[in-house]
Amino acid sequence: MPFGSLNELSGSLRFRLTLWNTLIMLLLIVVTLLGVRTAVWYALLHEIEQLLNEDLTEMRLTVESNWPNLALIEAELERKSITHTHRGLYARLINGDGDLVFKSSTAPDKLVVPYSDASEFGPRTLEGFRLAQQRTRRRDMPLHVVRAGVSLRELHHELQAITNLLVMVGLAALVITPLGGYLLAMRATQPIREIIETTHQLRPDDLDSRRLPIRGTRDELDQLSSTVNGFLDRIAAFINQGRRFTADAAHELRSPLTAIQSSLEVTLNSDRTIDEYKEAITGVLEECDRLRALVNQLLTLAEVDREKIRPDAEIIDLAPTVRRSCDMFQAVAETQGINLELSIASASIRGDAGRMRQVINNLLDNAIKFTPGGGKVRVELFERYETREVVLSVSDTGAGIDDLDLPFIFERFYCGDKSRHRLKKATGTGLGLSIVGSTVAAHGGHIGVTSERGHGTKFTVTLPLAVEASEPITEPADASITGVP
Repeated sequence: MPFGSLNELSGSLRFRLTLWNTLIMLLLIVVTLLGVRTAVWYALLHEIEQLLNEDLTEMRLTVESNWPNLALIEAELERKSITHTHRGLYARLINGDGDLVFKSSTAPDKLVVPYSDASEFGPRTLEGFRLAQQRTRRRDMPLHVVRAGVSLRELHHELQAITNLLVMVGLAALVITPLGGYLLAMRATQPIREIIETTHQLRPDDLDSRRLPIRGTRDELDQLSSTVNGFLDRIAAFINQGRRFTADAAHELRSPLTAIQSSLEVTLNSDRTIDEYKEAITGVLEECDRLRALVNQLLTLAEVDREKIRPDAEIIDLAPTVRRSCDMFQAVAETQGINLELSIASASIRGDAGRMRQVINNLLDNAIKFTPGGGKVRVELFERYETREVVLSVSDTGAGIDDLDLPFIFERFYCGDKSRHRLKKATGTGLGLSIVGSTVAAHGGHIGVTSERGHGTKFTVTLPLAVEASEPITEPADASITGVP
């Protein structure tokens, strides 16, 4: 295998999962096998001790029941020992002075406990034997000690056989565990591989048709796929919006450029009078003004999309900004016979006063533009204490907006397209409300609109309050600027 492929494999998630699974499983297997071996050892030893205690008690009773017939006692102890030679059982009888009275033919030659030790003790291990001793309890006979022991050789043989079996099991686990871990890792990482393969095939021009598969398991990988799919949906929407924006911008720019080119070509085709030249130049200047306004709005949109209001931005009082905008539109309202009513309270936000003035200017311009003479435009600004928000609203009594148009009014270049039920084209570029929506969003706010056909429209801007107020702020009494004499 090439070194590059080996390095790639060793660095893969599948390899690491296999390695960790193998190490953990082997550790568990080793601990388990050691635990099994220890448990078997104690179980076998406990069984030996039970039999040893039974044999020892039987020998003591034999001594007590047959005393003082020492020959009979020795014969019974010898018989007992010989019948259990497979266990290595032996017996010794010791008098109260510590002298050896009897030992069975199966007893080891070396005395593992001094004769002078005449106390009782439970099973203990000495020199490969498990032994114990008891004192006689019969009152009418001299004190004697009966000692019995069994060899642990068979126990070690059985334990060695079990150990060999456990080692074979461990070796088999050593082979099977990595294979099982690898298969498990492959199964676990298969969805990740599908995610990688699908994302490798993604292209910016084909985001709408490709999505990651959802297996319906509701696990973390399904959640990851859902999250990536949602992200792809947002990217696709952003790209499609950019394409529409580019196409709409090109269309809007082409119209005045075409008008300028046509006017100049017609003017240059033949001699004209000075007044005719002036008229042509005036038309060209009007189209240039339209182009400049459109370009300025496009630049504003680009800047607003790039800007986000930081938490440490300047704190501004929105009331003076709203009043200046209303003062600027007062003359327009008076000319068209529209009442401009104000209800403005001090309201602090974090943000850019110039950008917010663009917002109020666009909303006022639209309200006055679509309100007939004798109508009313109302501007309200106040702090909503209970929700810690600043509310700015502009309402009018104009023609209103169709319900089919409402979802699209903040889209860029939304005007004049009857096939999509767009608003009736006015003198604007269709970017005003887009700038409003983007600016409000950049300030962390929200803009909503309600409208009823033939009864007017109301735009409501909600922005985060910049400072904590010590007490609820109430709305001031209404003030009005009347445009009708």
